Amino acid sequence: MNLTPDQIVMFDAWGVPINATIFYTWIVMGLLTVASMLITRNLRADVPPDRWRTMLEVIVQGIQGQIEEIAQGPSRHLLYFSGTLFLFVALSNLLLVIPGFRPPTSSLSTTTALAISVLIAVPLFGVSSRGLGGYLKTYLQPSPIMLPFNIISEFSRGISLAIRLYGNIMSGAVIAAILLGVAPFFFPVVMDVLGLLTGMIQAYIFAILATVYISSATATPSLPLSEKDNP
Repeated sequence: MNLTPDQIVMFDAWGVPINATIFYTWIVMGLLTVASMLITRNLRADVPPDRWRTMLEVIVQGIQGQIEEIAQGPSRHLLYFSGTLFLFVALSNLLLVIPGFRPPTSSLSTTTALAISVLIAVPLFGVSSRGLGGYLKTYLQPSPIMLPFNIISEFSRGISLAIRLYGNIMSGAVIAAILLGVAPFFFPVVMDVLGLLTGMIQAYIFAILATVYISSATATPSLPLSEKDNP
């Protein structure tokens, strides 16, 4: 049994082996791109919304509502990043119910890449919101002696994101394979339902944590009580 789609080679492209992780990642990205293009092709005020556009608006408004509850400032910039993360992880996990599909999120390389994207996004959003000097000062809070600990904390966030997502998806795949060997006619239905539920929960948690990390980097620092009392 292959524990990770990295071990499965789908085909060779000009002498370069394309494993299942890359192959199914392209499929997920292609499905998201095509679906968004088809749903938004008539996205105009004079065109009445159909059921697909209504579904898309519900999803986008739901994501934006969750972000606005966390972010202290404008949330439009977070919607594009965190919303894309949520949709990619959610669709990757939901397609697990298709026989033969190996979710790219069950590969440590994919979850690491997603975590690295969050690590890069945090300082980018922080510098954009506070300026370079203002963002770098956050590493010296509440005291300059906390600088190495704040740096370590920044990298540990990415590691925890990658390991958490990979571990949960990978454990589900292993359990499903074991149960299929024990009772191949009953457990597939149960595991499909649990896979759908777990996939949505993991996508939600990953996107929320990314939003929390970015919001903490972009939040306006609170003033001391002495400065608040003196206008």
